[in-house]
Amino acid sequence: MSKRIAVQIEELFLSVLDEKYELVDVEYVKEGAFYYLRVFVDKDGGLDIDEISDITRVLNKLLDEKDPIQQQYFLEVSTPGLGRALKKERDFIRESGKEIELKLYQPVNGQKELSGVLIGLDETGNIVIQSEDEQLCLSKKDIASIKLKVDF
Repeated sequence: MSKRIAVQIEELFLSVLDEKYELVDVEYVKEGAFYYLRVFVDKDGGLDIDEISDITRVLNKLLDEKDPIQQQYFLEVSTPGLGRALKKERDFIRESGKEIELKLYQPVNGQKELSGVLIGLDETGNIVIQSEDEQLCLSKKDIASIKLKVDF
C-alpha cells in the first residue's frame, strides 16, 4: 500500500510542481507509530530554504484539497542531498561517470558492499559499474541500495 500511495502522490505533485524543479522521489513510510510522506525535490544549482518552504506550502494545500491519504502523517520536503540515492532510470543516466556505493543482498566476489564508477544501464536495465579492475553488470533486484559516493 505504501508504494501505491507514493506513486499516486508523485502523479499528483507532478501536476502542480513548477517545471524548473525535479521531483526526485516520494516515500510514504511508517516509522514507529507515525507515518511520513517524504518528498525529495531538486533543481539545477540546488534549492534554498525559501524554495523548500514555498514547495511545502503548495504541496500542503494540494494534499488538504485532494485528501488522498486516510491516516495522519507528517509531510517532509527536502533535497536528496549530496549522497543521493539512485532509483530511477533518469538518475542512472544523469549520474553516469560518477563514483557510487552499492549495498547488495547477496555477495558478489565475496563482498556485499561495492564502490566504483557508474557506467550506466545496459539494454536490459541492469546497472553497469567499473569496480577496481573489472566491469560488473548487476540486476536492480540484487541491489539493496545505491547512492552517490561522498568524500568529506
